[in-house]
Amino acid sequence: MSETVPPPDATIAAPARRPGVARRVLRNPLGLISAVVLALIVLAVVLAPVLSPQAPNAANLRDSFGGPGPGHPLGFDSAGRDLLSRLLHGGRNTLGGALIALAVALGIGVPSGLLAGYRGGRFDGLSSWVVNLVMALPAMVVLLASRAILGPTVWVLMVVLGVLVAPAFFRLVRGIVANVRNELYVDAARVSGLTDRKIVARHVLIVVRAPIIIQVALVAGLAIGLQAGLEFLGIGSGDTPTWGAMLNEAFKNIQRDPTMIVWPGLALGLTSSSLVLLAGALRDALEERGAPPSRRRPRPKGPAVPAGDGTGRAALLSVRGLAVSYALADGTAKEVVHGVDIDVSEREIVGLVGESGSGKTQTAFSILGILPEGGHVSAGSVTIEGREIVGLREREHRALRGDVVAYIPQEPMSNLDPSFTVGDHLVEPMRYKLGVSKTEARRRALDLLRMVEIADPERTFRSYPHEISGGMAQRVLIAGAMSCDPKLLIADEPTTALDVMVQAEVLGLLRRLQREHGLGVLLVTHNLGVVADLCDRVAVMKDGRIVETGTAEQVLHDPQDPYTRKLLGAVLDNAPARPPLRPVKGRTP
Repeated sequence: MSETVPPPDATIAAPARRPGVARRVLRNPLGLISAVVLALIVLAVVLAPVLSPQAPNAANLRDSFGGPGPGHPLGFDSAGRDLLSRLLHGGRNTLGGALIALAVALGIGVPSGLLAGYRGGRFDGLSSWVVNLVMALPAMVVLLASRAILGPTVWVLMVVLGVLVAPAFFRLVRGIVANVRNELYVDAARVSGLTDRKIVARHVLIVVRAPIIIQVALVAGLAIGLQAGLEFLGIGSGDTPTWGAMLNEAFKNIQRDPTMIVWPGLALGLTSSSLVLLAGALRDALEERGAPPSRRRPRPKGPAVPAGDGTGRAALLSVRGLAVSYALADGTAKEVVHGVDIDVSEREIVGLVGESGSGKTQTAFSILGILPEGGHVSAGSVTIEGREIVGLREREHRALRGDVVAYIPQEPMSNLDPSFTVGDHLVEPMRYKLGVSKTEARRRALDLLRMVEIADPERTFRSYPHEISGGMAQRVLIAGAMSCDPKLLIADEPTTALDVMVQAEVLGLLRRLQREHGLGVLLVTHNLGVVADLCDRVAVMKDGRIVETGTAEQVLHDPQDPYTRKLLGAVLDNAPARPPLRPVKGRTP
């Protein structure tokens, strides 16, 4: 392309550097106050032996209901025990018990919710049934029964409580992940070669972290309150000091010394409210948006490798008799792609053309091994570099993605995770697939952005997807597809969401990259203008079948199939220009 600078409106102002999460939390007044209060409470209970060296159960009946005095700022309870000591040591037991319940709930609910939501299938069905069963159990009755069987130890009861509240985390995480797993940027991450574990850690956990934080605060408050309630009712650990036990004793003696109920009540209220307020501030801060040693493989410089390697099949990509089916609710299967044959050789661009719903994308997804849930290759063969990929396990498919076969999706803005910058999208696949350092991956990413003709790579590298234009986002996806130096590029309607001028720039960019790197390209499109501009050969698809193949010149100038002629007849390039509109009398145009 002669023009290498994007239009002036292709970007907006460079994003300012954002402060860290902790700094953003502390800038929120509610976040700052709640963090300070919670930190003081935790620090006080941790340093209980230092702040109040008297044992919490040390009693002297002569001091019963004694008021504040030297070394005893809160006074004494009905048994002559120091209230400050019981408050601080009781906080250890109360907060420690809540932490146990929270750890159990998180340890059970979050991993199982991630697995059920991301994988689905039998585990999803079984785990959902178990969760519904646990949620149907009355928590208080279960806790009372557990106390009778396992004893009154508060730690044991908190473990049982953790199991009872784990379904709340499971249902929250599962619901969010089930929606996220169908996002296009998750598919883009899969075809870049990332493992499911990395995709979940990178693209899924970041979506569920804010709801989990809120749920953690609510569950922690519930655990603290429920534990205090059990102790208040006298169903606790005997003489073990807790805030609930202090409330129980204060209530029994409320007429004698009503101030005894103030301190444990204040501790419970401040802790629970601080947890909720801090969780909200942290959630807001997290959701705030701001603004490697592997070498490239040498590419052949000669002419395109002819389609065929002595077996009648192309050496790079060969599809024979491909059929794709989807399971229906009644147990039957519906075939949507029927007996497709396609070959793509090195340094060759093959167009797969057809109207929407003709099966083009299903064919491309079959080659990539990312058919949607319920879809499978029911017949046929697909080879890449002579290797059969039909029936490969996901791990083996993943090994091919990124550095052997790469994918350029349509709808560029939907295929970029809004939680990450452009640089993050480019760096992570290279670090994983090529094993390069973060510094080297960053250098390569900037080189890729220059290669796809982005005028200011540094600014684009730091930008979030919403801070760049659609044309630049498409260039970023092309850079991502080229990042691991693939041999085969599958481009699915790469210019559909772009305006005419940007389309021309992106098509010119694809043509240049294909020639410079010797790529084989399978171009999925319905745009015959794109086919005429780029493709060497064309396969026309209708209702899941290939109806015509040939060179681009043959298919576009001498079509044999009626459907191909119909497609060509729908192109309005030769239609006469529309006459200018005439204003209607009495109306202002």
